[in-house]
Amino acid sequence: MTDHALLSVLERIADSLERMSPPPPSADILHRHDAFLWQAALGVLTPVEKVSGVPLSLLQGVKRQMDQVMTNTRHFAEGFSANNVMLWGARGMGKSSLVKASVAAVNEEQRAKGGGTLALIEIQRDELSSLPKLLAVLRTTKRRCILFCDDLSFESQDADYKSLKSVLDGGIGGRPENVLIYATSNRRHLMPRDMIENETGSAINPSEAIEEKVSLSDRFGLWIGLYGATQDDYLAIVEAYAAYYRLPVPRDELRRKALQWAMARGSRSGRVASQFISDLSAELGIPQG
Repeated sequence: MTDHALLSVLERIADSLERMSPPPPSADILHRHDAFLWQAALGVLTPVEKVSGVPLSLLQGVKRQMDQVMTNTRHFAEGFSANNVMLWGARGMGKSSLVKASVAAVNEEQRAKGGGTLALIEIQRDELSSLPKLLAVLRTTKRRCILFCDDLSFESQDADYKSLKSVLDGGIGGRPENVLIYATSNRRHLMPRDMIENETGSAINPSEAIEEKVSLSDRFGLWIGLYGATQDDYLAIVEAYAAYYRLPVPRDELRRKALQWAMARGSRSGRVASQFISDLSAELGIPQG
């Protein structure tokens, strides 16, 4: 094969590879949708047309926490300074629902008065190492964005927390002004107790050994706890769902069935209430939607 022919083949291969490779990440899509999934492997933001969640009115028993999240989110949307948010606590108490509902409610307020809306971008915990790549994209836009990481926690030998820590610390290459981070976790310190104890027992200086990992949660300006539902809270959630879906069940019967459902599950929470309502709706032949 002549040099000219070889060069021609190499050029065709290069052209083919260029066509196969994904386009470089662009922030233009951020102005066409309100919610996205970050796909780190492809380096793209995938729009989410309908966000899975519930309206704020269905989140009962968490008014104080709701007010804090709403106020912080509203300040951010209006162009003021705001804090990164960590929601931690009992399973099924609506931590992720509160984040999604708050952003949706604030965006509705902003549209009503002609203000700028927020983009909600979900990033998976195991893709935190790609945060610098995502932030490089978000630096090219003026739209304010909330990065949402659900069920955040770290195990032993897990170094992904360093990527998040560098962003929260606000260093030279840290978080841009148009980005906040909202995260949820079942763990107060984002790591299991036995991991903390192991770090303490094997280190020369125990307090220094665990400081970097345990203090990660302290780098969130708002650190909000959601606790297990009382019976009254649980029943309030059930009644709110029943009213929302217009279920024709007498109040006393609704409460009795709801308590039986909770006893069978051994738990009271917003998630258990939602599951009860789904079952009751199907029993009554009333579709949810």
